[in-house]
This record gives sequence, C-alpha cells and structure tokens, in this order.
Amino acid sequence: MVFVIPLSVLDLAPVSAGRTTPQAMQESIALAQHVERLGYGRVWVAEHHGMPGIASSTPAVLIAALAAATSTIRVGSGGVMLPNHPPLTIAEQFGTLEALHPGRIDLGLGRAPGTDQRTASLLRRGSGDDFPAELALLRAFFEGPVEGISAVPAPGNSPEIWLLGSSGFSAQLAGLLGLPFAFAHHFSGENTIPAMDLYRTSFRPGVLAEPYAMVCANVLVAPTYEQARRLALPGALSFTRLRQGLPGVLPSLAEAEAHAWTAHERAFAESRLDSAILGSPDDVVPQIELLVKESGAQELMVTTTAHAFEDRLRSYELLAAAGR
Repeated sequence: MVFVIPLSVLDLAPVSAGRTTPQAMQESIALAQHVERLGYGRVWVAEHHGMPGIASSTPAVLIAALAAATSTIRVGSGGVMLPNHPPLTIAEQFGTLEALHPGRIDLGLGRAPGTDQRTASLLRRGSGDDFPAELALLRAFFEGPVEGISAVPAPGNSPEIWLLGSSGFSAQLAGLLGLPFAFAHHFSGENTIPAMDLYRTSFRPGVLAEPYAMVCANVLVAPTYEQARRLALPGALSFTRLRQGLPGVLPSLAEAEAHAWTAHERAFAESRLDSAILGSPDDVVPQIELLVKESGAQELMVTTTAHAFEDRLRSYELLAAAGR
C-alpha cells in the first residue's frame, strides 16, 4: 500500500532525557539532512519558550543553521508567533534568510504565545487581537518602505508566507488573503475538518490563485504497531506533564513505562496515543489516506516524537518508503 502526497516535517527539536540542548540542536541539523535525502519537501521548526524539552525557542536562528546544512529542502517556521515580535524584526530576519537561501525559506505565522501565561507576559507585545493588522504590516515590509522605514533586506527577498492555526480564525484569514494554510491536527484534531472547510469556503485569490492547505499530524512508524505505540509512550507522558504545568525533558522509554500513572493521566495519555497515527507502514497508510481524504489537504506535515533519535530517523525512513 502506498499513498501519494507531498511529505514535510515539523521538528520540535526535542531534548531527550540524558541529552543536552546543544545535542538536540545537532540532532535537528542531522534530521534535516536525513529527510532531505529521503525526499521530504520541507522541514519546519516551532517557537516555544520556557520548555526544557523543546530546544527551538528562536526559529530564525535554528532555520539559519538548518538551511546552511542542507541544499534543496525548504526550511521554515511552524511557526513564528507574530504577537511576540515586532513585524519589522521578523521582516529583517526572514528577509536575511531568504537572501542567503533564495527560494527555500518558509515563514509560517501563528498567534498563540507558544508558552505559559507567565512567560508570555514577558514576551507579548499584544493580545493577538491585532494579528491581521500586524500581518499586513509585516507583509508590507517585504514590498518596500513603510512610512519611510525599510526592513533591509526584506524587499525583494520575501519568503513563502503561511498562516498556521488550530481553530477557525487563521483558517478564515488565510482564505480571505489567498495565503497557504497549515492546520495543527497534531494537537487539535477535533477542529481539523471545520477549519479546512472554512479555509476553502473563505478563499479569495490573492498570493495563491487556488487554496493550498497542509495538515500536521503526529506520526510514528515502526516495524509493528506494538513497537510504534510503545515508542510513542514517552511523548504521551511528556504531553501529559505539560498539560499539568510540569514541562520537562522528553522522558526515556524506561521512565515512561515505570511511571505510576493515575487513572486521569492514563486516560489522557491513551487519548493522545489514540489520536496519533501509529504502527507499521501497512497500519499508517490507511490512516493517512483517510486524514487526507477527509481534510482535503494537499500536503502532509508529520511530527515524530520518540526518545531515541535513531527511532525518529527510522520512522521518517519507513514513512517515506510507504509514500512512494
């Protein structure tokens, strides 16, 4: 069984127990090179703050390293949280990246804080309610001076701009502006179909003549379903702890299996595992085909969480082979 859809990667730059943040960043570089060889179209990194288990707090810096270490794959943000930064700064950063790596940079934009409320209070310049105006200003800087101010070297060096979302707000805005849209199915699966429908019904020709949408899903492929579900357990425990306000490094498989799960924790973790696409290549292909059919997505972005880096690499290998 095979499916035919462009594949991309969302790398959360996980810091696994027993590993350091610098090691996690080196693994991100190695992963980008690995998936480039496998034929994936993009690799994106996300903006998170105050999370010991995620090394990607500054996407523009990590993107620069990933783009310099690769040659053909598109590299971008999934995403930069626009309300955390002045549009001028983002335009300068991504204009520089595009100038250095022309035709390979994606600027995915979101409006969530990417952190807890206390940390967000130190980062945010606004509530996110002015997102459309901030987005308009950012896009204007890529066109030329704004009120006499130039975002050097942004004009003439515009990346591909995407809107990201986990609800209907960004879906509708992306549609109205004619921009590509990426939906966070990996943590908001119940909203996937309504948001994708809203994007298409709201769409007006703009940057794009027709809608183009991508969904991001949790995917872990192993030789068997039992192996895949076992390897996914540390990620489920990590997400459970995050929801409890206890962010930490990605636990080892032994720690996850030895964890004294409460009934509530186990139910939450099981729900998390059940919503992911897990299993052997023969297991995951029908699940991916169903997601693509129901969502109408033209591209699939996958994020894979496993404690051992080798297990992540193997998952991407197996998925790429299934997609041929």
